[in-house]
Amino acid sequence: MNLLEGRVALITGGARGQGRAHALTCARAGADVVLLDVPDRLRSVGYPLGSEADLRDTAAQIEALDRRVLTVRADVRDRDAVDAAVAQALEDFGRIDILIANAGIWTRAAFWELDDDAWDEMLGVTLTGTWRAAKAVAPHMIAAGRGSIVVTSSINGLEPGRQYAHYTAAKHGLIGLMKAMALELAPHGIRCNAICPGAIHTPMTDHQAVWDLFAGHEGGTKEEMMESGYHNHALKGATFLPPQVIADAALYLNSDLASAVTGAVLPVDAGHLLLPGVNPHPVR
Repeated sequence: MNLLEGRVALITGGARGQGRAHALTCARAGADVVLLDVPDRLRSVGYPLGSEADLRDTAAQIEALDRRVLTVRADVRDRDAVDAAVAQALEDFGRIDILIANAGIWTRAAFWELDDDAWDEMLGVTLTGTWRAAKAVAPHMIAAGRGSIVVTSSINGLEPGRQYAHYTAAKHGLIGLMKAMALELAPHGIRCNAICPGAIHTPMTDHQAVWDLFAGHEGGTKEEMMESGYHNHALKGATFLPPQVIADAALYLNSDLASAVTGAVLPVDAGHLLLPGVNPHPVR
């Protein structure tokens, strides 16, 4: 179904992972796509971020779907770069109907062991970067009298995570930001909602630090991580989820099917939040 036919979607963190799933889903639904990402390193992040090759590959897949695509290398923490990306999108496509504020990072440490860079990079990319992107597109959406913004929070926006103080703070903050934006933008016909992903299998969660975390010991394997994932979900057969489940939720929220939905927080977590802790008897 061409649920987004004729629309333009701007996606932050669009080079790979959930961002790529959002981009391709929007394109399949009929939208042209603006991909904003920063293929680079951050001091506090131990895993590789998206690369220029990732960005080019995602763009090529969108073009193969016969949709137009604009790629912009920009850091969501940089106001001028984000504003310039939005201006370029408006020049090329004439409109921005959808913002999927997806850019985010993941690191882990006890809150008293976090250094300033780890805290500042987490809040800067995940929370402030979302505000900057929404701030940049809002005037155009207000002038058009329409628009949809989807913010990527997390189940850690609804519950804490051990050694995730900065991540938990950023993701809780996104829900508060989303609700404030939804309230302020509603009179202008613009909807704003948040998705709270559970454990999603992307490059951000597929490296040694995450394998060790879910295996419960150093030298963990991907297989141990995936096995542990069964204990984090209530639904039969659910371990780490594919990013497509998040893109499908965003497609609904950005489409006319959700025309009366704003200010909503949608967990997509295979029932994780239903559990009192871990699932001791997973059904596969």
